[in-house]
Amino acid sequence: MNDHTHAQSLTPLDFDISKEPIPSDPGANPFKLVVDPAMRIRLRRALFDLIESHDQELARYVSEGSLALDSYKEYVELFAHSLKQTMSSRDGIAYLLRACGFEMNTDDINLQPETRWKVQR
Repeated sequence: MNDHTHAQSLTPLDFDISKEPIPSDPGANPFKLVVDPAMRIRLRRALFDLIESHDQELARYVSEGSLALDSYKEYVELFAHSLKQTMSSRDGIAYLLRACGFEMNTDDINLQPETRWKVQR
């Protein structure tokens, strides 16, 4: 048996997730029939990037000593509040729209969209 240890390194692969094939069973999730899977992937990626950005900013404030945190609970509360403020703003929604490939004037963004159900609930 060969007991040589080889130094191995992980190399990140660069690929575009949006080019993933559409699932072969479209009946598995009806939502995928309505919204393009590539669009959903871009939106998830944008949300993940937004979460990372908020996390890094909070970490920077704590490390600089400008923000005091007493517990993980308080961190989660501040983190959630920060995300809520961003996603309730025209700039936050514009960021997601741009990430999905849409360019529009921020004044045209509806902050109170109506949910239009096709069935009575």
